[in-house]
Amino acid sequence: PKGDTVRREAIPDDLADRAAEARAELIEVLADVDDELADIYLSGEEPSAEQLRGAVRRATLALKFTPVFMGSAFKNKGVQLLLDGVLDYLPAPNDVANTALDVAKDEEPLTLPTDASANLVALAFKLEDGKFGQLTYMRLYSGTLKKGDFITNVKSRKRVKVPRLVRMHSDDMEDITEAKAGDIVAIFGVECASGDTFTDGKVDYAMSSMHTPDPVMSLAVSPKDQSSAGNFSKALGRFQREDPTFRVHLDPDSNQTIISGMGELHLEIYIERMKREYNTDVVSGKPQVNFRETIRAPAKFDYTHKKQSGGSGQFGKVQGRLEPILTEAGLASNDVEFEVEIVGNPIPPQLIPSVEKGFREAANSGSLVGHAVQGVRFVLEDGASHVVDSNDVAFRLAAQGAFRQAYAQADPTVLEPIMAVEITAPTEFQGSVIGSINKRSGTILGSESDESDVTVNAAVPLNNMFGYSTDLRSQTQGKGEFSMVYDHHAPVTAQTQKELVTTFARKRAGKD
Repeated sequence: PKGDTVRREAIPDDLADRAAEARAELIEVLADVDDELADIYLSGEEPSAEQLRGAVRRATLALKFTPVFMGSAFKNKGVQLLLDGVLDYLPAPNDVANTALDVAKDEEPLTLPTDASANLVALAFKLEDGKFGQLTYMRLYSGTLKKGDFITNVKSRKRVKVPRLVRMHSDDMEDITEAKAGDIVAIFGVECASGDTFTDGKVDYAMSSMHTPDPVMSLAVSPKDQSSAGNFSKALGRFQREDPTFRVHLDPDSNQTIISGMGELHLEIYIERMKREYNTDVVSGKPQVNFRETIRAPAKFDYTHKKQSGGSGQFGKVQGRLEPILTEAGLASNDVEFEVEIVGNPIPPQLIPSVEKGFREAANSGSLVGHAVQGVRFVLEDGASHVVDSNDVAFRLAAQGAFRQAYAQADPTVLEPIMAVEITAPTEFQGSVIGSINKRSGTILGSESDESDVTVNAAVPLNNMFGYSTDLRSQTQGKGEFSMVYDHHAPVTAQTQKELVTTFARKRAGKD
């Protein structure tokens, strides 16, 4: 009844001819992509079932052929054949070259051996809340993991003990004492995030990049009723562990919970999951795009912070320049850099870190729209100090004042996230799709057509993509679909910048 037993019978007479045609077509297609079967086919021999299986496996591993199975999970039909197909045709762990990143060498790629005697490298790829706490699913790429071993999280550098090791069989758990390269196991009692890499501490390898992109969109959320507050917090905590690109913080001004992610759909999915998995209805505000600020010209600063209020005061003077950092493509870099070009010791060396701290604090909020500043370098050239009144606070505030002074003169501009958008729709709607992208200030990068569909690639400001899924459905009679990923930040138009600056000034004036 559960599809455990596979019944094999002769092909009915009325389907025999169609089955023979399908087999002949399969042999022809495989002969085009597999040399061994091509030799058998050209010699006029009839390949055996074993030879066909071997050809399908070789072509599948070479990514030249994709086997498709028919069945119904609901009716439990074809399940065993699919599982047999996984074993027969898909690559075993040692058939695939796995690439790790050497963190100690600036994430230089290297090939990992699927070898149980090598150093342990394992990836936590799924988290689950169970009655015994967090259950972490882990894929072992190399080495051996034993119950009671100590393993190191490459990202957090925490060393943890493996208290319990299990092999999952659907909902059933089988306790095991060890697992080897190629195995997928689950571990209890190990706090981590999805995508974290664990090693035996002897190597510094990561299976996925340690660098996660900054979120491009934010949303204010709150539970609909206060009784759901506990589940609301629990859900947000779990989602952050599962997804490094999903961030949560509390806005200090409005006291609202803000969730941030990689787009409108990304955040909508988590709101829907809160409702479905935690029975928590969520009230959300209007999505907000995560703008950035940068400068387009260098500017000098010469700023003195002086404060006297009886007793020892505060004194700090900094001089230097603020300059833009550009990528090879001429866009504002994501970096914020601090350099020291001082000759002698006009500022005591122990107070230089205070200058850097003040600069980085000031760069967290630009003066145009209050968003973080990127692509800027603060170069400290000179300064002055006082034997009594110069301290950490004085130079931190001096750096903040110097940054604001130079920033206003450095042609500041607002940056917005640009998304790489791919739209697929029937060919007859190509004109409507391209028109809708142009209407949203997008740039068409290219398009490809086949017999029935067209794929359009474009770069579109995220701020103009709100509600696009609804528009696309109406323009294409529900047949169009699109995907988008963050690409880069680019300057907004003069009109958009004027509107954003005016809105921010009005908001700040109301707060004051």
